[in-house]
Amino acid sequence: MNVEDKKFIYILIGLPVIIFALFLGIYIGEKQSSGSAETAWTPSAAITQEQFAPFWKVWQVLNDKFVTAASTTDQAKIYGAIQGLAASYGDPYTIFFPPVESKMFQEDIAGDFGGVGMEIAVKDKQLQVVSPIKGSPADLVGVKAGDFIVSINGTSTVGMGSDVAVKLIRGPKGTEVKISFLAVGATKPVVKTIVRDTIQIPTIDTTTKPGGISVISLYSFTAQSPNLFRDALRSFVISGNHKLILDLRRNPGGYLDAAWDMASWFLPAGQVVVTEDFGKNGPPNIYRSKGYNIFNKNLQMMILVDNGSASAAEILAGALSEHGVAKLVGVKTFGKGSVQELVPITSDTSLKVTIARWLTPNGHNLSHDGLEPDYKVEITDKDTAAKVDPQMNKAVELLQALP
Repeated sequence: MNVEDKKFIYILIGLPVIIFALFLGIYIGEKQSSGSAETAWTPSAAITQEQFAPFWKVWQVLNDKFVTAASTTDQAKIYGAIQGLAASYGDPYTIFFPPVESKMFQEDIAGDFGGVGMEIAVKDKQLQVVSPIKGSPADLVGVKAGDFIVSINGTSTVGMGSDVAVKLIRGPKGTEVKISFLAVGATKPVVKTIVRDTIQIPTIDTTTKPGGISVISLYSFTAQSPNLFRDALRSFVISGNHKLILDLRRNPGGYLDAAWDMASWFLPAGQVVVTEDFGKNGPPNIYRSKGYNIFNKNLQMMILVDNGSASAAEILAGALSEHGVAKLVGVKTFGKGSVQELVPITSDTSLKVTIARWLTPNGHNLSHDGLEPDYKVEITDKDTAAKVDPQMNKAVELLQALP
């Protein structure tokens, strides 16, 4: 697979299936697939008629004995069977989209939708918030990274895939959706009424802290992020400061190219940023620094991470941490490091299939464990109520202690 092929769009996150369109490592575009509607495919000889016989028997029994008159079309039954086939692989990011869901997914990618502004994913068989977008409806009502989603408009999420959840949460701008959230460590869920809106994804902010410390807060990895990040770094260099905090908290990821480009400002040419591991399906793709590195050993850097830091945020933080450029402060990251390819199945259906995993320069599987911070610092409800940020304070303290 040619990683330089500009016909591919590298998106997030991404993303687990999300409420806003950021999918890290989903390949979409002009790629032709052997699974397309125009290509005939013959089942493997290893699949016998005897093995497949139970499927047809169940089909017949349901037709003959189901208690009510069948209202489901044969095509819908086939789509349901395909969804079950995809689900049998045990990967929450491998999903078959029938026509309606496929159209919705394409609209998400285009950003043409009303939503609440949070990324969600199935983790350990539970529907969970990866991160709310700063300033989004979800953020404004107090949704937190790590919150479990218990129900949506009264519908239980037990056994629910993220694709189904997205369908329930989405809706026209200005309408309401009632979602029951269970915070990590809590025993009682809380119902929040959220008004859907057009989601505006923020990208970057810059501030300063006492002691000559510059702070760059990055909220997503969009197509515009590399240029905005370059401008922020230019301001940092011009300031004469050599202490930098990169805040990647609540950053659910985005374009792989953006993370790759940003890492290249800090790493010499040729150093590994991330490896795309295809396992038995082919040799890995290794993304190496483009060698913009403009900083010498005088740079002192901390990166803030939390359980809402995912995919591209983990790639950037992992690369700079493992190459000794920065220390991580905060709590363990989400752990989303897989690559999906969107394959057209028919003219109006598609399959999102996991094809690779992201590995840090030291070979750490981001999907398996996420990243552990060098300095673990929690933020309590008491801190939030008092508008205190102990993670930022710790990063500032560590940098101020350095010469």
